[in-house]
Amino acid sequence: MMLAATRFRQLPTCYGGTMERWVELDRAATPQGDTMVLRRRGGEFEIRFNGLELISTRTSVSEEALPPLAFAELDRAPRRILVGGLGMGYTLRATLDAAGADARIVVLELVAAVVDWVRGPLADVACRPLDDRRVEVRVGNVADQLAGGNAGFDVVLLDTDNGPDAVMYRPNRFLYRREGLEAVKRALVPDGVAGIWSADRSASFERALGAAGMRWRRIALDASGRGIVEHSVYLARRP
Repeated sequence: MMLAATRFRQLPTCYGGTMERWVELDRAATPQGDTMVLRRRGGEFEIRFNGLELISTRTSVSEEALPPLAFAELDRAPRRILVGGLGMGYTLRATLDAAGADARIVVLELVAAVVDWVRGPLADVACRPLDDRRVEVRVGNVADQLAGGNAGFDVVLLDTDNGPDAVMYRPNRFLYRREGLEAVKRALVPDGVAGIWSADRSASFERALGAAGMRWRRIALDASGRGIVEHSVYLARRP
């Protein structure tokens, strides 16, 4: 998931009067040639996308809220769950914590290196979510996977970008249009629920949800737990 780069001012981390510097741990590229960098400063981790902040360990409240909110919208315990976007593993960890022992969770992640990071240097950030036997990881574009006919999910969670009005990875624009939301709807069982994270409220996205025939509502969340930024979670049900 992508956090808006202009929203959080990076403050120096000081220990005994000495400022710690960011250290690059690894870098990778998307299929479109975008650059992703994993870096660390003291106890903080950050993934940057083309030089902008993509996700960090500083703000995870709204990510962790997404799965339980979507599950509460469902009338039953979800058995099959699709998570679009691995990030640092926060959404997957919250999904595992809220799901039952018999749940099966498919995670779609665009960049294989991100999976390696969550298994490696980021493993303890979200308590090793990829070690759970309920998880199956697939590497590929979420939009392509949905368009390819993945179906039968009780819940689909999309945590893939900055949201409808601030897409960084261009192919993700499909997910927030009517056609993309119709693909999400086809991936759900009747009465299934989609939970979509967004940095901002989006009137155009809300119109697309209606045009796709989804019954939806929006929940505003404090992104950091400190009242700094409001993020949005959209909950949409397939009729």
